[in-house]
Amino acid sequence: MLSDARLRDVAERLVEVPGVRAVVLGGSRARGDHTAESDVDLGLYYRPPLDVDALGAVVREIAGPDARVTAPGEWGPWVDGGGWLQVDGTAVDVLYRDLDRVRRSWQEAQDGRFAWHAQAGHPLGVPSFAYAGEVAVAVVLADPSGEVAALHDAASAYPRALRDAVVARLWEAAFTLDVAAKAAGRGDSAYVAGCLFRAVLLCAHALHSHAGRWVTNEKGAVAAAGRLPDAPRDFGVRAQALCAAVGADPDALRATLSAARDLVDETATVCTEGS
Repeated sequence: MLSDARLRDVAERLVEVPGVRAVVLGGSRARGDHTAESDVDLGLYYRPPLDVDALGAVVREIAGPDARVTAPGEWGPWVDGGGWLQVDGTAVDVLYRDLDRVRRSWQEAQDGRFAWHAQAGHPLGVPSFAYAGEVAVAVVLADPSGEVAALHDAASAYPRALRDAVVARLWEAAFTLDVAAKAAGRGDSAYVAGCLFRAVLLCAHALHSHAGRWVTNEKGAVAAAGRLPDAPRDFGVRAQALCAAVGADPDALRATLSAARDLVDETATVCTEGS
């Protein structure tokens, strides 16, 4: 694992690249729920134009002659771009974030506005508030202007309007299960499984939002939701069981959907109590 001093040295070198405004530690290592195998995620906050050639040169000095970085947007509209590096034997993922888009994400979150966006590697979709959540949980490593540190401090308070908006989307979880029921009679396990996944993740998002916790990725969101103090009884175990054994015939599928409706109903109850 890279030492804190080495991480900050890397960040200080990256922030000298034209266009780069700040570098942060993100992901599981910023949240404190990483394992020994977890990669080191570095968020590179930039304003266009980002000097990719200069960035590539610095990255090769840090990570070796075979290291490369992408142009902005090369990894899709929301992941953006970056590089997968090896630094002193440690996997380091550099991820671009357009600072002006991050600011818009935060403003929309404060207004209670968000949408899901299709992106490879994100089966539910990237919520537009993900950028605000990332900056909220990040550890700022290099930020000469202080702009990202200010965003981090502001976004540490989860917006009430966003909480209400995410919880309100539980209607979609219930609707999705109703639609899935029409496929259950045909034994369409694949379609039901897809609907179950969406319903379960919408519940996980609602529980996190109700608790004022940012979610930036589907991975681990269900288990984390189950650990929240107001979560329905055994939420994580029950949600995982639904997705693990959907069923192969109409009766089994209907039984799974019935159990899923109970979970959605209980989630709605805890998320609306005291609202």
